[in-house]
Amino acid sequence: MAQEWHSTQLEIDENEDLIEVCYENEWTDGLPVVPPTPERVERMLAGTDRGPDELIAAVPPKWGRATVEKVAINAVMAGCKPAYLPLILTAVEALTSEQFNLHGIQVTTSHVSPVLIINGPVRKQLEINDGFNLFGQGWRANATIGRALRLICTNIGGGLPGELDRAAFGHAGKYTCCIAEKEEGSPWEALHVERGFQADDSTVTIFAGAAPQAVNDHGNNTAEGILDTIAHNIAAPGNSIGETVLVIGVEHAKTIADDGFSKADIRRYIADTTGSYSADDLLLMVAGGPAGRWTIAVPGWGGRSSLAITIAM
Repeated sequence: MAQEWHSTQLEIDENEDLIEVCYENEWTDGLPVVPPTPERVERMLAGTDRGPDELIAAVPPKWGRATVEKVAINAVMAGCKPAYLPLILTAVEALTSEQFNLHGIQVTTSHVSPVLIINGPVRKQLEINDGFNLFGQGWRANATIGRALRLICTNIGGGLPGELDRAAFGHAGKYTCCIAEKEEGSPWEALHVERGFQADDSTVTIFAGAAPQAVNDHGNNTAEGILDTIAHNIAAPGNSIGETVLVIGVEHAKTIADDGFSKADIRRYIADTTGSYSADDLLLMVAGGPAGRWTIAVPGWGGRSSLAITIAM
């Protein structure tokens, strides 16, 4: 299924368990998938006007051809709604861009994995979570969109753990990681606007992220105090120095902004404090629940081995 231009339909005995068939063929991420019957795939394809044979990209390291139909098949298996398909197709385009270096991400011993950050009106249209339990369970769009990307990496790209996927440890985000920015709760311009898009553009940013790290600062009530805590956390020995996403919690963002700090000020302060980060390496966004003085740092792949990319839908 992964390496053919056209998808192959299998004749399955009616007494066979379709979920077990997917397991036997290694088409899962370890959790049960929705069997991609022709009827389900057809319903998924109704979510886009693009033809099923249109080639979106070749997915490394096996360079399987991600046609619209094959992306739809994996979206079905992940549990997606048809309305999610256009976003997933855009994410595949970002995933396979040269600067993202998916080939390296798929075969490295590091534990980085694609992180999707969604901005613009599509966040609300698809009900993508930007608040409580942002990196956790409970939201279908977040869980299944991110999972579809993982299944594409495995089923089309050939990134099977222990075979071409050589991650020494991995992390839970390799099942799925799709979040949205809480643009309405941010005192600053949104991530995609900083990266050259209009506020009303719907965009996908893809980033090679390690496991999220919680930064707890309930004691400081100044921008400098909070940023010192963040800087000391991300510059700790053993952390990869390179692109890093800082998901600044709503309370932290308010304190920092009330002290007059812009996003450029934040980057400059952290870069000066750590002495190891370039200001350009820091991607800043606001998200999470409305209460709690937390920020989440998502380290990237050290040495700028992969660079985040943002594209519009």
